[in-house]
Amino acid sequence: MPVITSIEDLKRIYKRRVPKMFYDYAESGSWTEQTFRDNCSDFDQIRLRQRVAVDMTGRSTQSEMIGEKVRMPVALAPVGSTGMQCADGEIKTARAAEAFGVPFTLSTMSINSIEEVAEATTKPFWFQLYTMKDLDFTSRLIERARAARCSALVITLDLQILGQRHKDLKNGLSAPPKLTPTTMLNLSTKWGWCMGMAGAKRRNFGNLVGHVHGVKDLASLASYTAEQFDPALDWDKVAKLKEQWGGKVILKGILDPEDAKMALKVGADAIVVSNHGGRQLDGALSSIRMLDPILQAVGDDAEVHLDSGIRSGQDVLKALAMGAKGTHIGRAFVYGLGAMGQEGVTKALEVIEKELDVSMALCGRRRMDELDRDILLIPEDFEGRWQ
Repeated sequence: MPVITSIEDLKRIYKRRVPKMFYDYAESGSWTEQTFRDNCSDFDQIRLRQRVAVDMTGRSTQSEMIGEKVRMPVALAPVGSTGMQCADGEIKTARAAEAFGVPFTLSTMSINSIEEVAEATTKPFWFQLYTMKDLDFTSRLIERARAARCSALVITLDLQILGQRHKDLKNGLSAPPKLTPTTMLNLSTKWGWCMGMAGAKRRNFGNLVGHVHGVKDLASLASYTAEQFDPALDWDKVAKLKEQWGGKVILKGILDPEDAKMALKVGADAIVVSNHGGRQLDGALSSIRMLDPILQAVGDDAEVHLDSGIRSGQDVLKALAMGAKGTHIGRAFVYGLGAMGQEGVTKALEVIEKELDVSMALCGRRRMDELDRDILLIPEDFEGRWQ
């Protein structure tokens, strides 16, 4: 194994090993990608306050997220088509998360199905729900997640309409993919990926194919999904989904204090401050900039987590010190998965844990419950002077 010291190391290997269309799918945002870039660069504006002569023994990154004990407050976010980054990608990622001791969230648009992931793991995982116009399918999807013993339902709120990602259109990324001469030439250089995919359990969307009337292959799936994301999703529908689920609910895609207040009204157990990794509304503020206003709106009435832009343990530390109860990573673990499979996901988690632990210690803190804004140096106008 090459020496891996950062998430960036995994990203470089990932770029070499995975076909360009799938690398670009992960490493892109909508329109001009301003928000995609800001998610990371805004973390860089926050500095850490070094403290010395503090007893650093007995440190621990252990914590809880929605009442579940975690080795560190980092969950693996739902990422669509993870099984195309690496053969059986969702299964490998779920196994790595379980062994490490952090939550894994399976996407509705996963390659491996809910049942396949449940069969391959021993502990409950979280399931992310995209709301569809097909109410019968949505209801059955919730019941399947319940049957698989999923411990939380993560409802994504910011994908009622799909944001345009230029790279996906240019690469012909669709279901099924459009195999242009350029795409075929690139695939011919990715022998390891191709051999892995040849032996994969499946290469279609396992939660949909065979579970939706009329959807039997990728071609019929494409026409179904193009019409199914529900633009009429509102808070009443969210409340009904929560009632139908009956368990813990996390609402993902909150980027405004007023929406955070509405999330409280429908009884969310946690909210995730997220702009979908910069893949939806380009020009929106970064998640880390919006964290504090949302924390002020929510108070102690629900857990506040942060997603979008985290590429290091220091980013995790900054979000937690600002007041987040937990964080979610997507691209960071995808880099590891595409680079080295399950071992790569584990390596990504190890890198983040070490950075979190060492940085926390050098800031004079030993436990997650000791983190506060006192260890941060935040620009005076960081939240902005927007009208």
